[in-house]
Amino acid sequence: MKKLLFVYNPNSGRELLKPKLSDVLDIFVKSGYDVTVYPTQKYHDAFEKIKSYTERYDLVVCSGGDGTLDEVVSGMQVRGEQIPIGYIPTGTTNDFASSLHISKNILEAADTAVNGVPFPCDVGAFNKDYFTYVAAFGLFTDVSYETKQSMKNILGHLAYVLEGTKRIFSIPSYRIKVIHDGEEIEDEFMYGMVTNSRSVGGFKGIIGHDVKFDDGEFEVTLIKTPKNPIELNDLLGAIVMRQINPDRMYSFRSGAVKFESIEEIPWTLDGEFGGVHDSVVVTNKKQALKIMVKEDAVAELTAES
Repeated sequence: MKKLLFVYNPNSGRELLKPKLSDVLDIFVKSGYDVTVYPTQKYHDAFEKIKSYTERYDLVVCSGGDGTLDEVVSGMQVRGEQIPIGYIPTGTTNDFASSLHISKNILEAADTAVNGVPFPCDVGAFNKDYFTYVAAFGLFTDVSYETKQSMKNILGHLAYVLEGTKRIFSIPSYRIKVIHDGEEIEDEFMYGMVTNSRSVGGFKGIIGHDVKFDDGEFEVTLIKTPKNPIELNDLLGAIVMRQINPDRMYSFRSGAVKFESIEEIPWTLDGEFGGVHDSVVVTNKKQALKIMVKEDAVAELTAES
């Protein structure tokens, strides 16, 4: 019998998994799996569990928010294995699941996790850490990990909006040198992100629609610090219209990017605190993750389509 490890965050989102846990396990067993269940007990517990387990598993399925998925993917990268990973999203935003067309319906996502197909997806290496879909710095990037879980459970995505309003009048600015593909950019930035996703922070289309998840390249977006109200207005207009304003932003694709700054800058990785750094190297690990998706979604996600 095939063996499955199910790791889930019991406190994720609005605790939607709990009343359906029995049905989820039934789907796993009916698909021919001997299931081991592990509810996480603390921050970074999923990472430690994946990194250190000694049993042999044919499939690992996780349930939680983007942070839980990040821990499981990071743990698998540390192991150096490519055991397929299924994902049942129960977080507040679930950007990566949305990009991969993984259903928000828990039972449908559970079915995809065990009966879908493994898709070879890129993973980001961030210095000595990893991320699944976004590494970012600057304005609002701390909102996801500064927002209390209790607020997320009660208010959902609105909790992020309320937390974000506290920061709108304290725009950060960082002098950063960005090096990629033999080119150097040096400027003042209020925000920057390296992504492998079509949705960031619950907003779709900011990066563009022609995003492929297995092409070995990230989409990089850097937003310059506005110097006056006119520049800020131009910038906000571009963001609302989901357009790249070349006078206010840099946008490019690359498989490797280096960021250098005089001061240490706080980063977020998949919505979780990624530490403070004055030097960051981000490298694309092409097709290093096998994630379970619906068979009819593969053609849209792959660069070979």
